[in-house]
Amino acid sequence: MQYDPSKIEPKWQSVWDREKTFVLPTDVATLKQKPKFYALDMFPYPSGAGLHVGHTEGYTATDVLSRKKRMQGFNVLHPMGWDAFGLPAERAAVRENIHPAIITKRNVDNFRRQVKRLGFSYDWEREINTSSPEYYRWTQWIFLRLYEKGLAYMAEVPVNWCPAMGTVLANEEVKDGKYVETGDPVERRLMKQWMLKITAYAERLLEDLKELDWPEGVIEMQRHWIGKSLGADVEFAIQGSDKKFTVFTTRPDTLFGATYCVLAPEHALVSSIVTSAQKSAVDAYVTQTKNKSEMARTELAKEKTGVFTGAFAINPVTQKALPIWIADYVLLSYGTGAIMAVPAHDPRDHAFATKFKLPIVEVISGGAKPVSEAAHEGDGKLVNSGFLDGKTVEQAQLTVTEWLEKEKKGKGRVRYRLRDWLFSRQRYWGEPFPIAHMQDGTLTPLPESALPVTLPPIDEYKPTEDGQPPLARAPEDWLQVSVNGKVGRREVNTMPQWAGSCWYYLRYIDPKNTKEPWSKEVADYWLPVDLYVGGVEHAVLHLLYARFWHKVLFDCGLVKNKEPFPKLFNQGMILAHSFRDERGKYHGPEAIEWKGNRAFLKGSAEPLESQVEKMSKSKLNVVNLDEVVDQYGADALRLYELFMGPLDQAKPWQMDGVEGISRFLSRVWRLVVEESSGNLTPKLSVAPGDSELPLWKTLHKTIKKVSENTDNLQFNTAISQMMVFVNEAGQCKTLPKETLSRFLSLLCPYAPHLVEELWEKLALKGLASNAAWPTFDEALCIEDTVTIPVQVNGKLREKLELPRDLSSAEIEKMALASDKVQKFLEGKTPKRVIVVPNRLINIVV
Repeated sequence: MQYDPSKIEPKWQSVWDREKTFVLPTDVATLKQKPKFYALDMFPYPSGAGLHVGHTEGYTATDVLSRKKRMQGFNVLHPMGWDAFGLPAERAAVRENIHPAIITKRNVDNFRRQVKRLGFSYDWEREINTSSPEYYRWTQWIFLRLYEKGLAYMAEVPVNWCPAMGTVLANEEVKDGKYVETGDPVERRLMKQWMLKITAYAERLLEDLKELDWPEGVIEMQRHWIGKSLGADVEFAIQGSDKKFTVFTTRPDTLFGATYCVLAPEHALVSSIVTSAQKSAVDAYVTQTKNKSEMARTELAKEKTGVFTGAFAINPVTQKALPIWIADYVLLSYGTGAIMAVPAHDPRDHAFATKFKLPIVEVISGGAKPVSEAAHEGDGKLVNSGFLDGKTVEQAQLTVTEWLEKEKKGKGRVRYRLRDWLFSRQRYWGEPFPIAHMQDGTLTPLPESALPVTLPPIDEYKPTEDGQPPLARAPEDWLQVSVNGKVGRREVNTMPQWAGSCWYYLRYIDPKNTKEPWSKEVADYWLPVDLYVGGVEHAVLHLLYARFWHKVLFDCGLVKNKEPFPKLFNQGMILAHSFRDERGKYHGPEAIEWKGNRAFLKGSAEPLESQVEKMSKSKLNVVNLDEVVDQYGADALRLYELFMGPLDQAKPWQMDGVEGISRFLSRVWRLVVEESSGNLTPKLSVAPGDSELPLWKTLHKTIKKVSENTDNLQFNTAISQMMVFVNEAGQCKTLPKETLSRFLSLLCPYAPHLVEELWEKLALKGLASNAAWPTFDEALCIEDTVTIPVQVNGKLREKLELPRDLSSAEIEKMALASDKVQKFLEGKTPKRVIVVPNRLINIVV
C-alpha cells in the first residue's frame, strides 16, 4: 500500500470542511480565553488564468505558521478573500459580452477550488469579495467618513487618459505614452476627478514608518514616495509685469547661483508670459509634452529638452534678470511647478545649461572639477554670494531663509513629493460613489440608509459617445435620486480597485456584521495584524493607501492601533525556465527535447536559448498548479515551495525537486505503513528504550530547530532538519510510537494531509491538526561533541572533534598530540597554551 496523495488529500479536506476544523468562534468572550494570532495574505485578484505555483508560496508560508500557532493554543485568524473589482474583468466583459459579475464569480470559483486543493487552513466562513454589495456597502460607508472629515473632494487635475479604454490610468500604468497592458496611446487631460487628501497625513505616514518591522527596502520606497523636503518658498517677479511665481527649493543657500528659471509646460503662467516670437515654439512643446508620463519626464538618463519663453524673472537677491524656460523635467504636480536652476551645483540643471549654453556660476567652493565641467553637489564654503560669503551650507540656508522672510520674498517650508490620491475611474466594474450632484451644483452625501448604492444593469461597458463614464448609461430611475426632498443625479464615476483592498483585513474580523463594518470590541481583540505576507510589488501604493485609511479610521475612534500591519514579509518570486528560438519566439516544454545539457526544438537541430525568468503566459513558462498537484499531490507542492530556498529570495522552479520531496514523503509513509501489506510497520514499539536514545535526542533537536525556524520563517532549514530525523528513523530497528507521533505533529503544518492519514492509522486521539505542538528538553539538545579550532601563534592549523566539557588539561594534551599541530611546532616547546573550554585552543611558540 503505497503513499497515494490523490486518495488521501480529498479525504482530509472533506473532513476539515465537515468538522469546521479551522472555523473560529465569533463570541468575543470565548475568543478572549486564548491569545490571538492574525496571519494575513495579500488577497488575490481572481483572473481568468487561475493560480500558478508562484502565487501560492506566500500562502503556504502563512498556512504553516498558522497551523503551528493553532497547535500552540492560539486563536488563529487566517482568512482568504478576493480583490474582485477592476479593469480586467470589465475588459473581459466587453470581449465576451458577459456581465463582469458573472466573469468574476467564474474566476473566484476556480481560485477557491485551487486554493482548497492545497489544504490551507483558512476559515472559509470569513471569505470576502470586494465586488459583493454586502462588502462594498461598507467601502462606501468608509468613503462617507472621509468625505465628512474633508478628506474627499472633487478637483480639476491633469490625468493620464486612455481613449481606447475610456478611463484614467495611474502613472504606474503608463510607459512611453502608452498603456502598459494594451499598448494603447495615453494622453494628458485636465479632468474633474475625486481626490483623497492623503497629503494631510504625509508627516504621520512618514514618521510612523519607524514603528514598523518591514523590509528596509519597502520602508525606503515609502519614504521616497512621500518625499519630505525641507527648504524655502522663493518668490520671483516677472520682469516688466506685475505677475510672479513661487519656487520651492531645498537649497536656498544657492540662490546667488541661479542663472535661469524653468516652469512646467502646464504652468498657468506660461500662456500669459510667452512672447509672440516664442509662442509657436512654446505651443508645440506644450503639445508634445501632453502625452508623456511623469515617470518618462523625470527619467534622469534622458536627454534634456526645453524651450525659452522669451520672458525673464528677477532673482530676488541679485536683482539680475533670469531667462524663463519651459522643460518637461519640471512637473506641475511636484513643488510649485517651477524651479530656479543652479547649474553649478545640480547635475540636471548643469546638463540643461550645457546643452542650451546658459551661464554657470559657482557659489559653493570645493568641487573636484571646475563647475564648467561638472556640477559640485558636495559641501563647501559659500562664494560669489554677497552676504552669504564664507558661510557653511547649513549656516547659509538659515541666513538666506531669514532674509527672505524679513524682505517678504519667501519663507521656510516643508514640502512632500506625495500628491493627493486621484480616486475616481471612468469604469463600470467598481464601487459607485454614495454622492449626489444637486441641481444647484452642490455635492450631497447619501444617507447611510441608502447604502449600498448597487451597480445598475447597463447594456454596454464602454464610455458613452460624449465621453461620460459607463454608468451614465444607467436607467433614469437609478441616475435620479432624492436627498432630503431635493432632486439630484448620482455620481457616475466609480472608485478605483484600491478602495476595496484598503480595508479588507478589517472586514475579515467581523464579516457577517450587518449593522457596522466591524465591531469595535472584535477589532480590539484581533488588531493589529500580526504578520502580513505578500509580494514587494505592493511596496508603495496598496500599503501606503491602506495605512492612510487606517489612520483616518484611528482618528474616527474605530480602531485602536495607528498602524494596520506592524510586521510585513515579502516572499521572493518563483521563477521558471523559458525557451526562445533565434527569432525570439517562445516555446513551451512540450515542444522541447534535451541533448546533453542543451535544449532543442523537437525534430530540429535548432538550439534554444534557455533563461530563468518571471512566469508569464507570453513566455510559455507558467507552471500550472493543478498539474503539479495531479502528479505529486498538494503536500509535495507545499513542502517544495518552502524547501527551494529562503522565503524572501527569488528561486527557479525545478520539477525534479518536487519529485525529490515526493520521495521524502513516501519515506515518512513507510515509517508507519508496511507497503507490502498495508498494515502498520512491525518496527513500531510502545515506548522509547535505550536503543532508541540517539533517535530520541535527534527528535528533541528537531523539535527545537523546527519550532525556531518556523517562527522565523526559515522553512527550508526546518524541512532539512526533518529530513535528518526521517533518515535516522528509517535506519532504526525499532521505532517508538511516542517518538513518531511527536515527529508527525511537527510535520503536520507542512504536510497536513499525509500526517492526518498516518495519525489515523496510528489510532492517535482526534485530528493531528488539533494536537498540541511538541515541546523539547533543552538538555537533550546539547551536542555530545564539539568542534574546537586549534591555532598556532594565532593562525588556524587544526580542528578537533572532542567530547563536550573535556577538562583544559585533556584538551591541551589532545591538541599537542595532533600531527598537524606538531608539524607547525617544528619540534619547539610551546611557551604557552591558552584553552577556552568547548571554544578554542591557541598555542604560542
